[in-house]
Amino acid sequence: MPKWLQSGRRRDVCIILAGEGTAQGQALKARLAERYDERIDPKSFYGALEALEDAGFIETQTEGIHDVYALTEAGEARLREQFAWMREQLA
Repeated sequence: MPKWLQSGRRRDVCIILAGEGTAQGQALKARLAERYDERIDPKSFYGALEALEDAGFIETQTEGIHDVYALTEAGEARLREQFAWMREQLA
């Protein structure tokens, strides 16, 4: 499998979206900041979202005045491949 996530942050965004279905950008950022126990720079966070969207792993939907992010089928498939590989390595 080719390298698809350039950072743990991108991986973790995909994990959150896999669990929640959809989330607003601010909610995603807050969840990551809570998980990492540190402030996340908005510019780098939204850059990660943009990179995931450009790669086809997440998509932006508009709900009212907010952008909402969701994992695509391609993103879910790659996430499942990643975790299958992790299970193999930990066995």
